[in-house]
Amino acid sequence: MTDRRHALTPDALMMMDTIARTGSFAAAARELGKVPSALTYSVRQLEDALDVLLFDRRSRQAKLTAAGEELLQEGRRLLVQLDAVANRVRRVSTGWETELTIAIDGILSRLTLLELCESFYALRPNGGSEGPGTRLRLRTEVLAGTWEALTSGQADLAIGVPGDMALTPGIELRPLGEIDFVFAVAPHHPLASHPEPIDDAELIRHRAVAVADSAQRISPITVNLLSGQDVLTVPSMQTKIEAQLRCLGCGFVPEPLVRDHVRLGRLVVKQVQRQRREVRLAYAWRAASVSQPRKAPQGLALQWWLGQLESQATREAFLNRHCGLLSDVD
Repeated sequence: MTDRRHALTPDALMMMDTIARTGSFAAAARELGKVPSALTYSVRQLEDALDVLLFDRRSRQAKLTAAGEELLQEGRRLLVQLDAVANRVRRVSTGWETELTIAIDGILSRLTLLELCESFYALRPNGGSEGPGTRLRLRTEVLAGTWEALTSGQADLAIGVPGDMALTPGIELRPLGEIDFVFAVAPHHPLASHPEPIDDAELIRHRAVAVADSAQRISPITVNLLSGQDVLTVPSMQTKIEAQLRCLGCGFVPEPLVRDHVRLGRLVVKQVQRQRREVRLAYAWRAASVSQPRKAPQGLALQWWLGQLESQATREAFLNRHCGLLSDVD
């Protein structure tokens, strides 16, 4: 195994690629600046190490065997990966992270997030022809799950964390804005025609739809559920809205996400006695580790995203800019 690993060098893979591309040992030797006998010797050494025949000796041309074709294809793939690794190492040395993970609450605008991704990939640092090279990983969380993703180290930036979370050492927090929640039901729900404001004694008689907090380790957040009330628990705010459109329950929903549904009469907003909810959200990121004082507090990719979030227009877009209707339910 060790001999095989020593034999499969970048030079050996490049030699195979050159022979296959030029079609003969002589042409490949000229391109590589070697004599044909030296190239033939190198190929035999590689064949001995791998214990396979790479070229059909019965042909006057450099015709690959099936094993040779496989090595050529995999070799070309490995050479591309080696170049990619070298490019990433170079970018990291200039301050661009290899990977940046962003956790976002599911009630925020996915359209805005993806448009920012487009702008990020279009960056050309230092006027070059290549982008920053940072891999982006996006993950959707619910309620306290966004905060947990950041504090557990699973995310580098969290957008939409609850604004009232207790500050944690090593975490920077900035306000994102407020999003208004309204109590809504389908037009054919019993509460749609009930006199307003609706009190808790009446609400408890009807099934609520709730979104499950995605937090696994910290205490989950439960909002606006009454003790003893029947509850349908769903995995996302989009599913909650779908459920309420189908008259499967009632509950508070973000006003920007249901604005079109309300305008078209597919959901009815009702006044309730309990206080109308306005949720304060924030964005947060992990600062430099005290145990790693040499490490830069922020990579250039994180700096770019934080720069976008400094814009009031960007923050408002995350809160209010949603793409059209979420369902075709009648």
